[in-house]
Amino acid sequence: MPELLLEIFSEEIPARFQRRAAEDLKKSVTNALVDAGLVYEGAQAFVTPRRLALTIAGLPARSPDTREEKKGPKVGAPQPAIDGFLRAAGLSSIDEATVQSDPKKGDFYIAIIEKPGADSVELLSQVLPKVIADFGWAKSMRWGSGTFQWVRPLRAITATFGTENDEPVVIPFTVAGIEAGQTTFGHRFLAPEAIRVRRFEDYVMSLERAKVVLDIDRRKDIIKTDADNLAFAQGLSVIHDEGLLEEVAGLVEWPNVMMGSFDPAFLKVPEEVIIATIRANQKCFCIRDASGKLAPNFIITSNQIPTDGGATIVAGNERVIRARLSDAAFFYENDLANPLENGLPKLEDMVFHAKLGTQKEMVDRLVALAAEIAPQVGADVEATKRAALLAKADLVTAMVGEFPELQGLMGRYYAAAQGEKAEIATAVEMHYKPVGPSDRVPSEPVSIAVALADKLNVLSGFWSIDEKPTGSRDPFALRRAALGVIRIITENNLKFPLKVDADLLGFFHDRLKVSLRDAGARHDLVDAVISADSNDILQITQRAEALTELLSSDDGKNLLAGYKRAANILAAEEKKDGKSYAGAVNASALKGAEETALASAVETVSAAVSAKVAQDDYKGAMAELATLRAPVDAFFEAVLVNDADASVRENRLNLLARLRDTMRLVADFGKVAG
Repeated sequence: MPELLLEIFSEEIPARFQRRAAEDLKKSVTNALVDAGLVYEGAQAFVTPRRLALTIAGLPARSPDTREEKKGPKVGAPQPAIDGFLRAAGLSSIDEATVQSDPKKGDFYIAIIEKPGADSVELLSQVLPKVIADFGWAKSMRWGSGTFQWVRPLRAITATFGTENDEPVVIPFTVAGIEAGQTTFGHRFLAPEAIRVRRFEDYVMSLERAKVVLDIDRRKDIIKTDADNLAFAQGLSVIHDEGLLEEVAGLVEWPNVMMGSFDPAFLKVPEEVIIATIRANQKCFCIRDASGKLAPNFIITSNQIPTDGGATIVAGNERVIRARLSDAAFFYENDLANPLENGLPKLEDMVFHAKLGTQKEMVDRLVALAAEIAPQVGADVEATKRAALLAKADLVTAMVGEFPELQGLMGRYYAAAQGEKAEIATAVEMHYKPVGPSDRVPSEPVSIAVALADKLNVLSGFWSIDEKPTGSRDPFALRRAALGVIRIITENNLKFPLKVDADLLGFFHDRLKVSLRDAGARHDLVDAVISADSNDILQITQRAEALTELLSSDDGKNLLAGYKRAANILAAEEKKDGKSYAGAVNASALKGAEETALASAVETVSAAVSAKVAQDDYKGAMAELATLRAPVDAFFEAVLVNDADASVRENRLNLLARLRDTMRLVADFGKVAG
């Protein structure tokens, strides 16, 4: 069957847009083809710095004929209904419709709409220019005197359609004054000549000969493998960076890896600064030696095949990196010479948020809140206050001004070098964490106190001005802050009730539900252990874990069934009687051995569960509940709740209420499915 080859050739596409653009092109074209009645067998999209390419295999030569029956109004219906039917069906007169009879509904109109198929080339000539014209870029531009917009100026369009054995047809269309053809171009410097292509297979081979690797993932693999081999040969190892690798693969069409070096004297600067400098300025990978320390070397990825073994390219990169590292060393030494505390007044000039004040005002609130939290997490109050005071001080340093991603980290380096206690220096860095699901969580008491205070300070501040996340919009990363609080509490096993307003507590509940479900907890079990006023995150988590364990056992499953039976009986009888049963069991009114045994078991278990819950031993509490399975089963097998004797009936309903309330000491079993 025929295949489509489409290439949109342009000036260099920014690396950060490339992969998404390839996916969007594939989705846009395939969706449009399906809408036009053209099904296909498979589609692949590719991208290099100068081209977006798409191949779609298994397309038919033409779209199929279609026949559709559109049901209309009853015969004799009002004229407006008839007119609407004619418009929808594309008929000019009701005489063009047919009448069908239904024994129950009577006679009604049917429009038979037959559409002949269309030639695929004709359909593609309509679909492709529209897709290109409507294509969405995060940023686009115009060039020359035209009005067409693309991420960078277009230079050529290749669009061919045909079978494996036939000469393909060029899809006839024009975009931005460029007529589609079957001419592309190779590497800008190594093989810039025009290349005539027929279909995808020879397109890929022709580009390869013209020093273009079409597949971005293959370019990534080439870079990674060659870099690893080059480093390994010298007893070194590459510091892998997936984001940088993706970016570099988007900068080259024919990757060529080389190694450069810098003056080892720069290693006195923190390694994170060196890595950030080399990454940001030259898009190079840093390297470690056999001991794991940063080596004075780096990996360059060139888009050229050097004639001098790479000496010129390496020297050029070394020259730039030397200058950038000199700047970094200057920033570092100057920052070290100025105590962090001296920079605090400058925070008054930095606005955190128009409605929440300056960074200095946020720090003042942070210090107060951290001091309040410190005793609750076993942290020294004075050390915590000092760490909170210095937490944002590195924002005004030259290094963080150059590399904002190093905030906190540089504060730790400066605090340690300037004689602050180790726990204070660590807290300055760790108070930002965790910033993602795989990030480290603070574990030292002072760090925990400041990190919790920082996140709660931000959350309560934005809640106070009614700036809350809506839908997918969360410009201040408040969801991340809430998840950070949850992880700090749960991963450090902290009993730390949240003292926040009800609405913010509800937000925490939503984030905790997401977190627990992501960890594999059933949604109904999570709902069963969260009530509107549940403010102990650790307790909720432990209850969910214990409930999951209980209900994974046969005793738990059968007990749940007994609970639901008891709850259903109570609900029905309370509705009928117009009153609630509070669980006051009269021992003298117990008649049978089974109800006596259940009453005794419930009283014993209720006391035991209450004691376990008071000790935060929720697995122990669930284990106590599990012992009720046998007496509950025996009760329902032998006892008729709705006894003819009203006093006996009432006592048995109170017994079921006592059972229900005992189980609710740990979770709301009524919310559990099953």
